[in-house]
Amino acid sequence: MSAQGEFRFRLADRLDGVDSSPVRDLLDAVSKEGVISFAGGVPDPAYFEVEDIRAAYDWVFENHAERALQYASSEGEFELREQAAFRLERYMETTPEQIQVTTGSQEGLFVVAQALVNPGDVVLVERPTYLAAVQAFELNGARLIGVPTDENGVIPHELEKLIAEHSPKFVYLIPSFQNPSGVCMSVERRAAVADVLLRTGTALVEDDPYGELCFEGEPFPPIASHPGMSAQTILLNSVSKIIAPGVRVGWMRSEGPIQFTLTVAKQAIGLQSPVTDQLAVARYLATADVEAHLDKVRPVYAQRAKAMYRSLQRVLPDGAEVTQPDGGMFLWARLGHGIDTARLLEIALDEGVAFVPGASFFAHDPDRSTMRLSFVTHSPEVIDEGLDRLGRALAKY
Repeated sequence: MSAQGEFRFRLADRLDGVDSSPVRDLLDAVSKEGVISFAGGVPDPAYFEVEDIRAAYDWVFENHAERALQYASSEGEFELREQAAFRLERYMETTPEQIQVTTGSQEGLFVVAQALVNPGDVVLVERPTYLAAVQAFELNGARLIGVPTDENGVIPHELEKLIAEHSPKFVYLIPSFQNPSGVCMSVERRAAVADVLLRTGTALVEDDPYGELCFEGEPFPPIASHPGMSAQTILLNSVSKIIAPGVRVGWMRSEGPIQFTLTVAKQAIGLQSPVTDQLAVARYLATADVEAHLDKVRPVYAQRAKAMYRSLQRVLPDGAEVTQPDGGMFLWARLGHGIDTARLLEIALDEGVAFVPGASFFAHDPDRSTMRLSFVTHSPEVIDEGLDRLGRALAKY
């Protein structure tokens, strides 16, 4: 018992001493009244296809109400697995049996960690990488090592060197419009990375939630589609960015014995994903014009990305580096000059603007002068106002 009479649970070692969560802190920043938030990748709800989504749910209750409200398989509803396989067929041969449904891709990351990671196992990640992946892997005991990156993504010879040094359990990559950097790995770089992974026999966990949000041209094929790579890759996808994030549906593609292990891990975490949502998403993907929706949001996001890049050039200190993404939801800034963006955020919130300090995106040795900003939520006019506020915060820093 504590001095106040509160019972104190004996925490697992992996959570003992954890007094904050970057994901929770991010969501708190998003919810502050009067704050223009560039913190979360929050799509503009004005572009949700509400009527198409409502029609899909209505169809489910009109035709499969009892099934939608009942227990079901851990692997997922066949109609959804079929639609997922159909979407992946553009790049690689895929069957519904190779799809494991998840409650969003974030659950997929935790399922992968449960299935693959023993305490002390090394996982190689990009530098920087997705903060919630860092959390999922580290909570399962992984030791994360960051691989240097450039404007085309992870650097192949650095990856090969670290594989030789650490014999990692797997490599985790976000090749398309990476979170947090916004960088998209070129086709040539994907081939070079695949070559390294094939020659070294190293497993890949490929996270692809943003690939379809390219501003121009066609999405790049995943690394998993490179000849020989599909058998040693777990490929994660989500409908959060192509339908709506409130619909918590994603999936993983894998081959061979790992499929059974992923299902067992999924059962232990959540038994099954909501059947109603699965059937509605399957119906939406089968009947709605998904490409028309994407064609509508892509130019909007492109305009907002350009507006944010332009305004950042105006307010950031001389010498600051800013990525200029060709898709996705985020851009990344390195301010330099010894600026600690965690301290800057405290001032920025008082000015009425939020972003995510970059330190949480590094597996180790963080660059504390970095920050992630999302451009998808607000109009160019609101973006300009928010970055004016950031400029005032920098002046006060």
